[in-house]
Amino acid sequence: MKVGSLFSGIGGIDLGFQQAGFNIVWANELDKDAATTYRHNFGNKCLVEKDICKVKAKEMPDFDILVAGFPCQPFSIMGRQKGFKDPRGTLFYEIVRVVKEKQPKIIFLENVSNLIKHDDGKTFLAIYNALAPLGYSLRYSVMDATEYGNVPQIRTRIFIVAFLDEEKCEKFKFPEKIERTVQLNDIIKRDIKHDNSYYYNENSPYYKDLKIIVTDKRALYKIYDTGVSRKAHYICPTLTANMGTYPDRVPIVLDDYGIRKITPYECLALQGFPKEYRFPKIPLPSAYKQCGNSVVVPVIKRIAESIMAVMC
Repeated sequence: MKVGSLFSGIGGIDLGFQQAGFNIVWANELDKDAATTYRHNFGNKCLVEKDICKVKAKEMPDFDILVAGFPCQPFSIMGRQKGFKDPRGTLFYEIVRVVKEKQPKIIFLENVSNLIKHDDGKTFLAIYNALAPLGYSLRYSVMDATEYGNVPQIRTRIFIVAFLDEEKCEKFKFPEKIERTVQLNDIIKRDIKHDNSYYYNENSPYYKDLKIIVTDKRALYKIYDTGVSRKAHYICPTLTANMGTYPDRVPIVLDDYGIRKITPYECLALQGFPKEYRFPKIPLPSAYKQCGNSVVVPVIKRIAESIMAVMC
């Protein structure tokens, strides 16, 4: 089955669907660095680097499934929660525009879990009211990656799957919870020295506090607006896009060589990306931002497999 992808980022959703046996035929991303990373891993065939507001539906090939992880900041409890009053929030209606013209059999959407509660549920109702009149039946589930993706990162997201065929919607079921077998130290290697640029030293304003607080090699720590967290995390808190804007928001570990930020590749591993997925030559802040903006690939793959089971 053919997939068209909006707000593709570095291709986390696309990769999950690809791993489940789907064919990505078209993708769209505006951010230059994210598009560079996407092409580095998926090739140059299907990605259109352009503002979706300027892309006409007739320019897109036909596809069976439309997938989109549309901008989540307007709905996140970490942001100002302006929702559809935020220009990024209104980008959802670009999805509706494409759906009206392309009429895919299935729509797959991903966003922050707060979407369902935002504005006392009015935002989620607006999404339903935009898709239902077009003939779509909806299913949704709020899922934490630690319970569904076998990764040691707390990442709770809402997933919406809409079908044109009501019978298929009734047959569709989201994946069941699974036992997590991957641990933090399966991903964070404490005995391999990384680039010194990741390490904190005496020149950092946080160094004195970090030396006192960061003492457990099995754990992960974070710096918040209030300072260094005294809590040792044995499961990674949600990776966020602001890791690229505020470098001290990158999670911190203690290894054999000192106190350091986790690397972008460790972030990718916490998102369930395979080892062969690589970053091209892009700025380090952009790599962190791309990681925080992405998805947990194994969760996407499992949902995509459930969709495939219904459609085959």
